[in-house]
Amino acid sequence: MTQMPKGRPLSFWAVFVLATFTTLPLNLCRNLHPSSTTLLDITSSLRQARNVLSSKPRTTPLNHQQEEEEEEAQHTSSSIVLQLHPRASIGKPQHWHHTDYRSLTLARLARDTARVKSLASRLDLALNRISKSDLKPVDLKIEQQQQYRYEYGVQGIQGPVVSGTSQGSGEYFSRVGIGDPPNQLYMVIDTGSDVNWVQCSPCADCYRQADPIFDPASSSSFSPLTCDTSQCRSLDVSECHNGTCLYEVSYGDGSYTVGDLVTETVTLGSTKIDNVVIGCGHNNEGLFIGAAGLLGLGGGSLSFPSQLKATSFSYCLVDRDSDSSSTIEFDSSLPPDVVTAPLLRNPQMDTFLYVGMTGLSVGGDLLPLSESLFRLDGSGNGGIIVDSGTAITRLQTDVYNSLRDAFSKGTRGLPRARGFDLFDTCYDLSTKSSVEVPTVSFHFGEGKELPLPAKNYMIPIDSNGTFCLAFAPTSSAPSIIGNVQQQGTRVGFDLASSVIGFVPNKC
Repeated sequence: MTQMPKGRPLSFWAVFVLATFTTLPLNLCRNLHPSSTTLLDITSSLRQARNVLSSKPRTTPLNHQQEEEEEEAQHTSSSIVLQLHPRASIGKPQHWHHTDYRSLTLARLARDTARVKSLASRLDLALNRISKSDLKPVDLKIEQQQQYRYEYGVQGIQGPVVSGTSQGSGEYFSRVGIGDPPNQLYMVIDTGSDVNWVQCSPCADCYRQADPIFDPASSSSFSPLTCDTSQCRSLDVSECHNGTCLYEVSYGDGSYTVGDLVTETVTLGSTKIDNVVIGCGHNNEGLFIGAAGLLGLGGGSLSFPSQLKATSFSYCLVDRDSDSSSTIEFDSSLPPDVVTAPLLRNPQMDTFLYVGMTGLSVGGDLLPLSESLFRLDGSGNGGIIVDSGTAITRLQTDVYNSLRDAFSKGTRGLPRARGFDLFDTCYDLSTKSSVEVPTVSFHFGEGKELPLPAKNYMIPIDSNGTFCLAFAPTSSAPSIIGNVQQQGTRVGFDLASSVIGFVPNKC
């Protein structure tokens, strides 16, 4: 028979046990600290890395049965739900020339670096209040310029010169109906953009996409906007031709989309939404790869949630090497076990969605960092963006160094490997099937904490067992929580209450 420890009266232990079991259910999810270590399943991660290159991509539109299944999934009584697919499940032309996972990782990181530069450049333009007259015209190729002038009768639109991967590196796609009757098209979802657009015929120049290019003549609801409309005036860059509003989103690597700003019917499942402002792109070039266009989920007036007048939206990103799918939901509520944080807005730029973060912990120990390193100040500097299009989380250099040093200290028993591209903390785990690594957690106000799964910050960079800590430093503002760190977590944006919610394991 088990004996009570000596030195305490029986009544003490009775009260202790009663208090423990009375309060534990209420505090289990919020007050108990996560384990100081987390299991990394090396075998599972490497299996996915190998499969992503060998699996046959879906390069054609969904068949009729799949369309019906998606439509059923898009119907709920009070919210709008869309299926959300990683690029691996619908076709990835950029993988065709990759014979190994290492070269694929390098290509992904190159796109990601350009993406981060594009976000920083766009924010820098806004913070420094650079006007259109300060910008250089887009550097189109001669034949493209001639074709553009022939089609539109203008000399070109001036625009900010930033990276095209803010559109082209999108790893997640939804199936959206454009026009009436609806044409089902794959669209990149992007929280870092406001302008929704699709490729349109006739094409002066269009890239290859998985679906047939949208023909405005086939839609009874297609309606160009005039130059004096509020929607046209709200564009960062626009031009007028014969009274019709032209838009341009342009990028420093030569990627761009140019065309008419129009209103069109958008269909999500069986729900039709009339008069949605979209760009109808007749001249498109760059790294958009497979998608017909883009669905902007940013905070600006032209973004899809703003036009939908949604009070909230949420998404869950499956592993980008996975062939499974999840959902993006509009006007749906989050479960009660959600970890919440303030949703902040930059007074100088309303597109980006910032989270009120206060710190980081490694192995259960809070890093000795000032909260000011995570704070968005009144002038629009600093802060942390939650972004669906950036892959790897970027942290201010001092924050990253502290995180890396603490993680390295907690993994001294693991064999190290050489750094790889933007990763400087890597390990040779080729002889192991699983390992325990220090838990990395995001911290928010009021003691709230979001521990990350190990696979969200220790990722393979080849198929041989080399893993790297998937964070990177940045010397430019802002910091960014990327989609690798968001994988497997439902991320919700309560726009009405200015709250971001994180619900682990809800894909």
